[in-house]
Amino acid sequence: MDAYDTYAELDSPIAVESTAGNATRWRAMIFICISLMVISIDGSILNVALPSISRSLGAGASELQWVVDAYILVFASLLLTMGALDDRIGRKRGLQIGLTLFALGSLGSALSTTAGALTLMRAFMGIGGALIMPATLSIINASFPAHERARAIAIWAAIFGMGAGIGPLSGGLLLRLFSWQSIFLVNLPVVAVALIGGRVFISESRDEHAPAFDLPGVLLSIGGLFALVFAIISAGDAGWTAPQVLESFGLAVVLLAAFVYWESRTPNAMLPLRFFANPSFSLANVAVVLMTFSLFGTIFMLSQYFQSVLGYDPLTVGVIQLPVVIVMTFIATRSAAIAQRFGTKRTVAMGALLTGLALLYLRLIAAVDTPYTSIFLMQILFGLGLGLTTSPATNSVMQSLPIRKSGIGSAMNDMTRQIGGAMGVAILGSILNGAYRASLSQPLQAVKEIPDTVRETILRSIQGANLVALQLPGSASAIVGPSRVSFVLGMQQAVLLAGVVMLVSAVVTFAFLPDKVQRSSDTN
Repeated sequence: MDAYDTYAELDSPIAVESTAGNATRWRAMIFICISLMVISIDGSILNVALPSISRSLGAGASELQWVVDAYILVFASLLLTMGALDDRIGRKRGLQIGLTLFALGSLGSALSTTAGALTLMRAFMGIGGALIMPATLSIINASFPAHERARAIAIWAAIFGMGAGIGPLSGGLLLRLFSWQSIFLVNLPVVAVALIGGRVFISESRDEHAPAFDLPGVLLSIGGLFALVFAIISAGDAGWTAPQVLESFGLAVVLLAAFVYWESRTPNAMLPLRFFANPSFSLANVAVVLMTFSLFGTIFMLSQYFQSVLGYDPLTVGVIQLPVVIVMTFIATRSAAIAQRFGTKRTVAMGALLTGLALLYLRLIAAVDTPYTSIFLMQILFGLGLGLTTSPATNSVMQSLPIRKSGIGSAMNDMTRQIGGAMGVAILGSILNGAYRASLSQPLQAVKEIPDTVRETILRSIQGANLVALQLPGSASAIVGPSRVSFVLGMQQAVLLAGVVMLVSAVVTFAFLPDKVQRSSDTN
């Protein structure tokens, strides 16, 4: 068999066996989507509750950051390992175990009385999330026949985007009615539904010819990914040249290089490197990285822009971000048919182009008094581009691999999302913060009434500037106005980079991504 074949001409016998007699696969899809929704909402709902958690537990900014980052670190570093584990022990079993762990972690988080305990429980939730996310996509890949698989994967991508989008809105509603613990307790009934429905309707599938357990690969991947994600997260706060950041990047390079060396030589490789020779796999993953880089970084900036510059409250911010979610979901669910008609590379490239144009348009309209009608137009274009990019790129990754490697393929797709998102927040956030600080320093020096003890708070973030303005009403106008102008200047620079990244992604995708998905060989 060639290194890879056109997917449309090849369907694995394993896939046929796993779908034989599976008349309930679309009912199973409901509970797969519920399982996915739990973790996609969790990724964005927490941010809304951070101020309440800070007041309740007496947590400072650094402690709150660890509450967020503990989950991301564990989740991202375990994805490859858990994806391979799902293939080995059974994807349905992996999903059920992951849901159970996630529910226990959610309950523990709700019962936490200190920031340290909450951080520990969030890390525990990351273990469950790392089992759940690759299992959902790999079950779809193994359960649906070729003619339905692209549509099912498109729905998966749409549900993930929808969950991330409605997280802030649902969080805002819960916090208006209940305490911060409610954002964790709400996971329990949802997980219960996913567990019961999944047990009844989801069929089991696994790699029946799984190689021997690759312990060195597991340890090297976990260590390397943990060091890499830790370095990216730390760089966003401490700076890219901070000693701990450079040390973490160095450790990540060493461990991941050792991982590549080992995987290229062991017959029992957890992640066969031959898959990267297939552009349907490698270039689609690149497209996902660049898309999440721009998406997560832009959402990070817009959330602050809406609240700290334009003055919207958290619930309103959740509502006004719905247009992106609605458009993206609508387009994503139809992207399989669009890609079938126009080809994968044209669809993904067009999505990247539209996303890039939306970001460049945001660069032009962003100001301290931008009307929402202008932002609404940007959101429509942004959602359209995301919907066209995400689903076909994910489908390309999954359909390019043998069915029996669905777990590791799903984990790779999920890992690229996490790394791209972390890089987007860190890099674009650094650009924003650097420009904000540089622009605000001079006008701030001219205001002699501001005590030196709070100047650093103002320069660190626009949230700090607004807080100091409340404490110093006599100097409020001299603080708020320049800080808003400086924030917008920084956001303009960061959004420009994000837009250029998406335009480059469009060019690279159109030039090199195959029009029809190609399947890698099923040989070890």
